[in-house]
Amino acid sequence: MKVITATIYNLEQLVPLFDGFRVFYKQASNPDAVRNFLNDRFLKQDSVIFLCLDSSEKALGFTQLYPSFSSVSMQRVYILNDLFVTSEARKQGVGEALMERAKQFGIKEGCRGITLETDADNPAQTLYKKLGWKKDDHVNHYTWEV
Repeated sequence: MKVITATIYNLEQLVPLFDGFRVFYKQASNPDAVRNFLNDRFLKQDSVIFLCLDSSEKALGFTQLYPSFSSVSMQRVYILNDLFVTSEARKQGVGEALMERAKQFGIKEGCRGITLETDADNPAQTLYKKLGWKKDDHVNHYTWEV
């Protein structure tokens, strides 16, 4: 198993993973829209995607980071917006490998840290805690939707 930084050449490997991620969050499957969305991310270079592959280059999971900034610390931060592992690859260390790769990327980039948001009942929280991620009880996040 290896984790790579995905490029536009990995687009077709990512489409079923990203579509599966969206379906997990109760969105309708739409591979064409997924392909267009991911293609835009690569062309605009406005996210970083890590892709986990097995020894035969089969895609097992991915994580996507979006850059942002902290005005208070005047440093770059990343938002870990997406983490998905195929059902058959779960409990095999794929999620951990992706999270660790994201952390190493953050260190290399000299960012202040990485933030993620998850559903209150998401079982992946066990993994986050195991890897040293801390729940932030000092701030409230609010959302305004159009």
